[in-house]
Amino acid sequence: MKLRRIAIVLALIALVGWGGIAYEAYRLALPDRRPVAPRPADLSARDIEFTSHGVTVRGWFVRADQPRGVILLMHGIHANRSQMIDRARFLRRAGYSSLLYDSRAHGESGGTAITFGHLESDDARAALALARSFEPGKPAGVIAVSLGGAAALLADPPLDVRAIIAESVYPDIDGAISNRVRNAVGCCGPLGAPLLLAMFRPRLGFSASELRPIDHVKKLTTPKFFLFGTDDHDTTLRESVEMFDAAAEPKRMWAVEGARHVDLHGFARKRYEQCVLDFLDRYVGSILATNR
Repeated sequence: MKLRRIAIVLALIALVGWGGIAYEAYRLALPDRRPVAPRPADLSARDIEFTSHGVTVRGWFVRADQPRGVILLMHGIHANRSQMIDRARFLRRAGYSSLLYDSRAHGESGGTAITFGHLESDDARAALALARSFEPGKPAGVIAVSLGGAAALLADPPLDVRAIIAESVYPDIDGAISNRVRNAVGCCGPLGAPLLLAMFRPRLGFSASELRPIDHVKKLTTPKFFLFGTDDHDTTLRESVEMFDAAAEPKRMWAVEGARHVDLHGFARKRYEQCVLDFLDRYVGSILATNR
């Protein structure tokens, strides 16, 4: 009888633990909608909105005084356009206009679920079309973080841009979910990841197997700059190097020493701006790029 009670208690503990793991996995797809701070006065930004797959997406457009290109700024998961404000500032100083927006189910945009880059890739195409309408004839580029980077790389057909800067982007959703749940609940976390992956089709309408940026970069000939932290536990150093190795040329990478899954611009501001502007100036803002 005593052994039976112990077994029941252990089973209940396991059930509660499994439930916690499953919820943590499920929570990753929940909307993170919230008010965004007012437009920064120093940027003279204008409000913009567009519709993609029935969702209203909201953001800002920032115009440079004498623009030589326009850059699409795409934030990471559970963030919003505010994450990209400082990037818009240094880009404007360097002569680049920018469009930054809240990804679906984030910030002030609509949407009932985060789709980890699937629908977000179509949203990026719509955002790019709007940015081009503001700067007709100017070359375009993308700076995209984490979820935003996955969306930029998953776009099919590829985004019509001169360069993509992808920061801390997962190679495949299986590893991304497992890593994040492990970091949240411990070493048993990956046991819950299959639950969320199995829910993709009934809940989100597509298979988790479609979320593999690493497959897209193999044939993506757009110049790519991969940035990632050496101490990132959400997208590990091994995964980031694997993504870079798989990518088609031209490509460049910067492993930011000591950085975790953080805002790399904020972590290494001066070096970040130097590296990013060098890349953009080569492929987007040069006379050669403008005339292509």
